[in-house]
Amino acid sequence: MTIKDLIAIYKNKKAQYGENAYKYISNLLTEAKEQHKADFLVSKVAQKARKEGREPDHEQSWRAFKGKNLEKLIEYIITDEVQNLGLKVINGSSLERTEGKNLPEELSKVKRNLLVDYGEYGCHLPDVDLIIYEPKNSKIIAVLSSKVTLRERIAQTGYWKLKLAMDSMTKHIRVYFITPDEDGTLTSKYPTKKGRAIVEVDTDGCYVLSEINIEESDKVKMFDKFILDLKRLIKQ
Repeated sequence: MTIKDLIAIYKNKKAQYGENAYKYISNLLTEAKEQHKADFLVSKVAQKARKEGREPDHEQSWRAFKGKNLEKLIEYIITDEVQNLGLKVINGSSLERTEGKNLPEELSKVKRNLLVDYGEYGCHLPDVDLIIYEPKNSKIIAVLSSKVTLRERIAQTGYWKLKLAMDSMTKHIRVYFITPDEDGTLTSKYPTKKGRAIVEVDTDGCYVLSEINIEESDKVKMFDKFILDLKRLIKQ
């Protein structure tokens, strides 16, 4: 099971549901989990566990796979429409040096434009999954974090919004969260769960990939609003 397999399942959902395919990401992950389990149980990791008298831990392997590849799937879903706006989207890991090589000039500028200054403790990149920027000048428009549930990272996302807002060089960057919201944190505006409160107050917004209708607000919306909001943002 690889990201290519997830994309193939998404393409099937796209053929079936059209523009509403994003609502079935949780269903997609459920399908993928079965295939991932079948592959895992015959893997070298599972075979080693059995030899050592342990039960192979598929859940741990699946959580790692799902966390790493959800962001890649979202990147695939949004890339064409982002590029149609004259922008680029890259994975946050693209800003790390590899094998001692320097980054290409364009990405080097993007990295400098995203660094958070900690004074005597140096400059560090925020923990974000995807970065949307203007290729002509490497100006960053928005950063995105993505997890299956809010509790996994939403407080951290709020922290990075605060840090970016404190510097004149980065205060314009919008900080968004994208999630299937599998634990239903965002479903209702009132009574407000902690995760939704953080989204409403400490981020620029959250876009939900879900079949369940949520009570939308200026900050919490279904995923189909994402590109529309991005268009409005770059016109400002």
